[in-house]
Amino acid sequence: MLESDSEPAMTRFPVPEIEDLPDDVRERIEAEEEDAGFVPNVFLALAYRPSHFRAFFDYYDALVADTELERAEIEMIIVAVSGVNDCLYCTVAHGALARIYADDSQIAEQLATDHRTADLSETHRAMLDFAVKLTENGPEIEEADIEELESHGFSRRAVWDIGSVTAFFNLSNRLAHLADMRPNEEFYTLGR
Repeated sequence: MLESDSEPAMTRFPVPEIEDLPDDVRERIEAEEEDAGFVPNVFLALAYRPSHFRAFFDYYDALVADTELERAEIEMIIVAVSGVNDCLYCTVAHGALARIYADDSQIAEQLATDHRTADLSETHRAMLDFAVKLTENGPEIEEADIEELESHGFSRRAVWDIGSVTAFFNLSNRLAHLADMRPNEEFYTLGR
């Protein structure tokens, strides 16, 4: 397993050697490599702090597995939030996943640039309006914002899920900025 030849996983902290990692962390990275065909740099970067790696991926797994949202919707939220936060790593990596899950080769750039002008349903635009408002002006979220999502067919649990994905990726974006996490070359072409 090698990180990308063009750029390291992150530039501000040392990237650990996979063979030096705890067994469970190494096994999770190896499983991801087998599934994706490469090791996404976020795995290598977060392995710098194994206890944080475990907590991060446990929560990420819960967000994508125990949800009322479709996987394409999750990725759309991630890309829109990451675009607002100017997070190169998450915009590129999850942009690839958004293209794949939405089966739309153009959606990632539209969402990352301005979700309001993207080719979306009114339901998805409302979902992303909420996610962006929570990102930019969290204290301004009101009951009316939740009711607006409900009027588009989202349950209260789905609204919670939208908010949870949004909040988690605000954290993820900031970790990527802190570490100067670099996207793998492979992400740029996936789903095209």
